[in-house]
Amino acid sequence: MPAGGKPTVRSRRLGAALKRYRLAAHLDQEHAAEALGCSTAKVSRVEAGISASRVGDVRILLDLYGVGDANVRAHLEHLARMSNKRGWWLDYAGMVSDEHADVIALETDASYIRTWQPLFIPGLLQTPGYFKTLAGASVTVHPPETIEKAMAVRRERKRVIEEAGSHFAAVVWEPALTAPMPSREVHREQLMYVLDAARRQNVTVQVLPYSEWSAAHMASHFVLYSFGPEPAPEAVAFDSTTSTVLIEDLEDVAKHARIFEALRSAALSPKRSLAFLEKVIAGIPKSEG
Repeated sequence: MPAGGKPTVRSRRLGAALKRYRLAAHLDQEHAAEALGCSTAKVSRVEAGISASRVGDVRILLDLYGVGDANVRAHLEHLARMSNKRGWWLDYAGMVSDEHADVIALETDASYIRTWQPLFIPGLLQTPGYFKTLAGASVTVHPPETIEKAMAVRRERKRVIEEAGSHFAAVVWEPALTAPMPSREVHREQLMYVLDAARRQNVTVQVLPYSEWSAAHMASHFVLYSFGPEPAPEAVAFDSTTSTVLIEDLEDVAKHARIFEALRSAALSPKRSLAFLEKVIAGIPKSEG
């Protein structure tokens, strides 16, 4: 059983990939079971993500399926190792739902993260002050200790771009950046953080001008995740009012990827976006008076 005692997005991704390569090789589960010396029921559980796979078993199956690509093999072996590893988010029981845990696992594994945000600052770029302001605007009243724990989760999540060096690209609609916030200090601090982050080598921020109404309404917010050396996305996620939706269907993912590229084309260049942020920050009074 994968870490945490239930199927995880990692074990599901690994199982789906193994099944895909088995079918491409025109083999059935009996062939896989014979190669591993196990039952077909175990192969079925592995492909469904219910049972974890050992690295050695993954290598045997990839040999059987004729998968020789070194990058693919390394990626799937990594998934096998990580499927049995306890994620840090399990320390926040009650704070992180199963759907949220899946998204965090994707963030942790992703080499490329791309997000479109028409209303909010991207989550991985939010400051504590901005996060608290959003929590205060919620219809649900959150106790201070709950907000603090949620902020701790957010700090841990930020490590993927601050320390792990994942490539992060965001397109943000102008109103999300320029609309007055309840606190000028929070507004300035938040935009300064975005500006500083956008200057990092692994981070790109592009501003979609207010006038690009048609582009801004192609889709609501979403986040794309890619794994390995290639930027081709493999999953997309977005939040609803009460939950997080994760899509791994390749056709749906490809559709969101095309939308993101259209948004990037309509947005200001990264260099012009930096200048835009600097101008907006300069226009925000430093005092609350």
